[in-house]
Amino acid sequence: MPRRQWTLLLVCWLASLASSLGSLFFSEVMGLEPCVLCWYQRIAMFPLVPILAIGLYKQDLYSVRYALPLAGAGTLIALYHFLLYTGFVPKGMQPCGRGLSCADVKLELAGFLTIPLMSLLAFSLILVLLVAATRKSPQ
Repeated sequence: MPRRQWTLLLVCWLASLASSLGSLFFSEVMGLEPCVLCWYQRIAMFPLVPILAIGLYKQDLYSVRYALPLAGAGTLIALYHFLLYTGFVPKGMQPCGRGLSCADVKLELAGFLTIPLMSLLAFSLILVLLVAATRKSPQ
């Protein structure tokens, strides 16, 4: 595997690891209970950590094939969650039946950085870098 592609996978792995640990920190340490959409995003993010780690260790670019669908699904869920959270999607269209509302403000850092936005940024970064890793480097 070329060095450029390995470095892109490393950054993807670091982003997925930081996102997974951050998600666990918010729920287990800070006591913020995840909503339904947060759980779906966790389902897409958590497997990326071992998939990308194995790809890095074995220097196997085929790991991108397994990571891309998860990152794509996570990006779409995170985008929907962000749009719901910001009010672009009506609250009546949220998948949360009982329990926590997916549109409630639970945490806001620096006045604008919310959990759905952080998730969307992480998934988008991973998705873009995975696509870039599949591209051939110019000769």
